[in-house]
Amino acid sequence: MKKILLFAATTGYQVRVFADAARAMNLDLVLATDHCHHLDNPWGDDAVAVRFNDASIGMEALAARGPFDGIAAVGDGPAVIAAQAAARLGLRFSPPDAVLAANNKFLAHERFRRAGLNVASYRMLPPDAGPEAESHATRYPCVLKPVSLSASRGVIRADGPRQFVAALERIQKLLKREPEQSIQVEDFIPGRELALEGLVTDGRLQTLALFDKPDPLDGPFFEETIYLTPSREPDAVQTSIIDATGRAVNALGLAFGPVHAEIRVNSRGVWMLEVAARPIGGLCGQVLRFDGDVSLEEIILRHAMGEDVSRVKRMPGAHGVMMIPIPRAGVFTGVEGVDAARRVPGIEDVVITAKEGQMLLPLPEGASYAGFIFARGDSADSADRALRAAHAQLHFQLSTSLPVVR
Repeated sequence: MKKILLFAATTGYQVRVFADAARAMNLDLVLATDHCHHLDNPWGDDAVAVRFNDASIGMEALAARGPFDGIAAVGDGPAVIAAQAAARLGLRFSPPDAVLAANNKFLAHERFRRAGLNVASYRMLPPDAGPEAESHATRYPCVLKPVSLSASRGVIRADGPRQFVAALERIQKLLKREPEQSIQVEDFIPGRELALEGLVTDGRLQTLALFDKPDPLDGPFFEETIYLTPSREPDAVQTSIIDATGRAVNALGLAFGPVHAEIRVNSRGVWMLEVAARPIGGLCGQVLRFDGDVSLEEIILRHAMGEDVSRVKRMPGAHGVMMIPIPRAGVFTGVEGVDAARRVPGIEDVVITAKEGQMLLPLPEGASYAGFIFARGDSADSADRALRAAHAQLHFQLSTSLPVVR
């Protein structure tokens, strides 16, 4: 039986999807997670305990569980430690410095700029900078971004000095518990935002899907909701996006594994936002099905083992997913309308990932969604309509009081 090593921040729902795919493929999936290394198998998942900020912890235990036929990662931090482990274990993955650059907005922009790609003007804020002084040294509109957070967490647009100071203070408060506290300021790029899901083999990009994001992402926060594929952009624009993403992959030095890229397009061309050395997050990957009803996770695992997946094609029709936004901060106590949402024509499933008693926070402080809605249709327009109709059926109950522990 072939053995795959999977790095993940937790053993949450995205990991379970990979585990299901591995079982269907008759693979032995070994998890490496950041749970406590002083406790023996605390989550009952037989995972190897590692530390994302210290590559030395857990490496001997990992080597003892091998040899491995491939390595994969779920999430940005896990991708960094996976790259380091792959280098030690002799497995195919992108180089550690390339993954580190992909995981840092400033380093990524530096490499994109040197490669001649369109990127917004950007600068790092000095750690001891005065908010008022920096606000008057900034061009507006701008976007403030923590350099190492993902999924739009902590990303805030400011249209003037007063908004800049408020945004900076809000982000600094958010970063107090983060190991990396650097903040980048960029010019705001108007335009349409898209995402590209792909695989990289020996530095060559293979596009698996190009997603439209039909809802405007103009701020002040940048909460993603709907992804639709195939894209409705003209063929020439799609070709330009794929070409720019391939150049960005090479600029970062990514060599092997899944990538998820974020792009903006306007009258001035294609603008690279980021290329992450990991697959699309959450349960969003379930929206993609390939010939033979094969999942994205299976494609990634086969690719990790060195199999040729260059000819895989997405199944016909349009595919859409909505990341259900959190309407407001509060303790999740329930949701109504799930069955009605599932009955909407074109809806494949509605998955609520929020747990009763869980504190939910919207962006920019939040780091999760309330769940996911999946749709398929004859066209992207029909899938879009189905997602919005299903979402309209859902009514979340959020309490401002913390639950009583008995």
